[in-house]
Amino acid sequence: MQIKELGHVVLYVKDVERSAAFYRDVLGFRMIASEPRIALFSSGRTHHELLLIETGQDPAPKKSYNGLYHIGFKIGDTVEELSAALEELKKAGITIIGATDHHVTKSLYILDPDGNELELYVDQSTDWKTDPTSILSRPQPLTL
Repeated sequence: MQIKELGHVVLYVKDVERSAAFYRDVLGFRMIASEPRIALFSSGRTHHELLLIETGQDPAPKKSYNGLYHIGFKIGDTVEELSAALEELKKAGITIIGATDHHVTKSLYILDPDGNELELYVDQSTDWKTDPTSILSRPQPLTL
C-alpha cells in the first residue's frame, strides 16, 4: 500500500456555523453541502477535502502534544500570494501565530475558531524532488 495524497481532514468543532464561516469566508474554501451540525468543503479536486462536525459548546479537551499538530493548506506558488493572504487575514482580524521560511515553502500559521492550527503556505522550491533531505532545511523566520 502507498498513500497517494492527503484526501480529506475531518474536524470536530464547537459551532459549525461559526467554523464554516471561517473556512468559507476567511480562507476561501467552497462549501459544497451542509446539514445541521455538518459542513462539507471541496476545491473540486476530490469529493471533499474538509468536513466539519459540530460537537456542541462543551469545553474542549485539554490540548495534548499527541494527535493533530496542524493542517497545511497550499495557497499558491509565490511570495506575493502569501503577502496578499496576510493582508486578507489581517483585515479579517485573524491573529498570525507564526511565519516561517522552510526553504521549500514559506508559511503563515493561524488558528481556526476552535484552536486548530492551520499552516497556509506557498511552494518555493522543487529541490525536494531531487533531494528529499531539502525538506529538513533549518527553518528561518519569515518577514513579508
